[in-house]
Amino acid sequence: MGASVKHLKEGDQVFATALPYFGSYAEYTCLPAHVSMAAKPTNTTYEEAAAIPIGAKTALHYLRKGNIRPGQRVLVYGASGSVGTYAVQLAKYFGAKVTGVCSTTNLKWVRSLGADTMIDYTDKNWDQQLDTYDIIFLAIDKCPFSICNKTLAIDGVYLDVTNPLKSPVMWWTALTTKKKIIMGEDFPGSVEDMLYLKDLVEAGHLKPVIDRCYALDEVVEAHRYVDKGHKKGNVVISIL
Repeated sequence: MGASVKHLKEGDQVFATALPYFGSYAEYTCLPAHVSMAAKPTNTTYEEAAAIPIGAKTALHYLRKGNIRPGQRVLVYGASGSVGTYAVQLAKYFGAKVTGVCSTTNLKWVRSLGADTMIDYTDKNWDQQLDTYDIIFLAIDKCPFSICNKTLAIDGVYLDVTNPLKSPVMWWTALTTKKKIIMGEDFPGSVEDMLYLKDLVEAGHLKPVIDRCYALDEVVEAHRYVDKGHKKGNVVISIL
């Protein structure tokens, strides 16, 4: 602890993101105090706290960039993943009407996170169930832009948290319509964001979702499970 650190003191239980420093697969790590670090929510375990920062901060950043407002219709594609589960909860907290898209096995519990409507993407006619949306939030880049563009409101916002290349159709849409396209942004973390998320968790508005916990010496197995692409929420490495 340096003399300039004011918001934390020795002995505090904290949660943080190690990005862009990496190196958090360790018993101990050292980070600058100005990165996304804050006292962890009092109502979470360490494992639950570790499952918050990356997914929740990403969802929060993009929904803010999309200028989400009460009463808007928001579609979250990939609603059962790390970012998607937080996007559903945050969009609902901001007063939106949320539609979640995920697989059959995840429909019920994603709805329990606050989604008003659920769509099963394994249904071959799933796209025919879509409405018109003010914000389309892609937590995974598996929904064709042609479908998104067709169902996006004339002044809607397309948010893709992944980093795909913009297609000519995307460029043309952004240049010739009132639709806004935001994708693949790098954004700095902040202590303020962490404190904001902490308050939401402690107030019961945001719930960490953990699929599995692995021990530190099971990191390879954990990555193999994640790479299958079917995890629910987050996978956590437990040090203790």
